[in-house]
Amino acid sequence: MEIPAELGRVLVIIPTYNERDNIKSIVGRVRDAAPSVDLLVVDDASPDGTGDLADALAETDEHVKVLHRTGKEGLGPAYIAGFRWALERGYDVMVEMDADGSHQPEELPRLLAALVDADLVIGARWVPGGKVLNWPKSREALSRGANTYTRLMLGVPLHDATGGYRAFRAATLQKIGLEGVDSRGYCFQIDLALRALRQGLKVVEVPITFVERTHGSSKMSRDIMAEAMLRITRWGVEARTAKLRSRR
Repeated sequence: MEIPAELGRVLVIIPTYNERDNIKSIVGRVRDAAPSVDLLVVDDASPDGTGDLADALAETDEHVKVLHRTGKEGLGPAYIAGFRWALERGYDVMVEMDADGSHQPEELPRLLAALVDADLVIGARWVPGGKVLNWPKSREALSRGANTYTRLMLGVPLHDATGGYRAFRAATLQKIGLEGVDSRGYCFQIDLALRALRQGLKVVEVPITFVERTHGSSKMSRDIMAEAMLRITRWGVEARTAKLRSRR
């Protein structure tokens, strides 16, 4: 499937921290799946040399770029840095993708095709046609439960608000604004989707196959989960309070 020309310049942003075993493979798969797009590796000073390997890949492929950051600050700040880098250079579309291979680059053209008629496309696991491979039942239950809680608490019509494989138009990011987005973990994904919906933008979900990583360790932690639960609850309470006040 060809990338729709009307989308303009596309940049795939891949945050990394200790992904040396995965970065070469994921870069190669992105380049094979969508030869016309550029790719930005945002490395948080990985001690395992991920950044150095990314630099080596960039030296042999003009489509590969690298942004080095000074330390590990979390997923949200890494993507914000990547978005700003892209906006400063005039990219029209930005794609979020994990470095560990859990997001299939081969599905990228389908996500981008859906963006032709949308402002934000989320690759969704928990919609018809979506699936997860190699997850324990406990992890699946946790993800499904978190998304159900998000949908009920925030009133968003999304089945996978935490999904991290997504494509934004540059205009979408400019409209929702990156200032004040300070979520560090996967709550960042909910934050941006919520902002887009509240701006009246069109957010669509397309089914994807999510595959658990085979190399390295997951970045999910109790702190990340706690951040998400606390923020979702706070946002929901604030929205309900504001709605009640508006009725007075």
